[in-house]
Amino acid sequence: MKSKVDPSSDITETLGIHQAHMAGKRLKPYLAIALVVILAAAALMIWKKAGKTNPIQYKTEQARRGELTVIVTATGTLQPTNTISVGSELSGIMKSVEVNYNDRVKVGQVLARLDTSKLEAQVTQSKAALESAKAKVLQAQATVSETQAKRSQFKKVRELSKGKVPSQSEMDAAEAAFDRAKADAASAAAAVSQAQATLQANETDLYKAVIRSPVSGVVLTRSIEPGQTVAASFQAPVLFTLAQDLTQMELHVNVDEADIGKIRKSQKATFSVSAYPDRTFEGRITQARFASTTTSGVVTYETVLKVDNTDLSLRPGMTATADITVKKVENATLVPSAALRFTPPVQQEEKPSAGLVGSLLPHPPSGAQQRSDTTTNGKQQRVWILKDGKPSPVSVTTGATSGGFTEVLTGDLQPGMEVVVDIITGAK
Repeated sequence: MKSKVDPSSDITETLGIHQAHMAGKRLKPYLAIALVVILAAAALMIWKKAGKTNPIQYKTEQARRGELTVIVTATGTLQPTNTISVGSELSGIMKSVEVNYNDRVKVGQVLARLDTSKLEAQVTQSKAALESAKAKVLQAQATVSETQAKRSQFKKVRELSKGKVPSQSEMDAAEAAFDRAKADAASAAAAVSQAQATLQANETDLYKAVIRSPVSGVVLTRSIEPGQTVAASFQAPVLFTLAQDLTQMELHVNVDEADIGKIRKSQKATFSVSAYPDRTFEGRITQARFASTTTSGVVTYETVLKVDNTDLSLRPGMTATADITVKKVENATLVPSAALRFTPPVQQEEKPSAGLVGSLLPHPPSGAQQRSDTTTNGKQQRVWILKDGKPSPVSVTTGATSGGFTEVLTGDLQPGMEVVVDIITGAK
């Protein structure tokens, strides 16, 4: 029997038409899903674009009438009003130390004592030298009396002998002996004065070996211990540091160069320290120094404030942050400072819809994000009020500012008017 061959099936197998047809059937579901996703994305973009027509809402605050306080903030450290360094003019071994840190001392109270064995021996030696000098004075005076008596005897004999005896040379020798005796007496008297001065110097050193407090106050530091050697060669070493009166202290703050022109003597200030975070202390400016200090390129000027520390709660070296009141304005028209910084956005112009294809294509950034420029001339500025829901500018002249509020000197702004400070919601 002869088999029949279908020539069309051979062609189909050769060209692979059957496999391509089957692959096309498998891709149709994926193409449908992709089309649905594209249509959904297009609908979402159109919906978002339609949502951009939401109206802009503004945050406002009222201008008000009240008191404006302008302050300058500065930091510094607390220091005693008068600090005294107590040292030693003498060298030696420290025998004893009579006071410790924080001890209260009075004028003349003993702080420390040096070993005085050598000084006492020097005083004894000086006293002996003084006694020896005084004895030499007596000896010289006796010699003066002796030569004076001999000279008087020669004169009497010469008168009785009518100038014959003694001879002129003997008379001259007697006169010279008398003059030498008087000179020796004067030298002995000078030696006594010198011995007395040496004794006084040694007694003074012995007195200074006991170190006493020159003032009444509190011991802040003690730099010596018993048994240590004190070497006072070119300058006196500091052994103690005393604060004369801690009930009155000074706060030294560094004021920035931009604010120093506002600082005046007798201005009041408040300050706080880390040791008492819930407490505020008061002070008053006593001095604004002309000398400047530059730290990391920042120029500051040291300003001194007088501080009452009756309860002794403040201690030297504490870091304080001070708020100096440089100006107070009573019954002023005040506007929030944020209103002076606000600038309304430029409204976006309505454009005809570009359709689905136009919404899918990229386009330039919206002009709604651009803001109009606000020009100021010195203290001439603008604030914005709402009229029919839209910002309207009002020109004002500003004065002092405390940071949160600014004084309005002139302009059409009245207390109670709402000024725009920010945008709450708007076009997206």
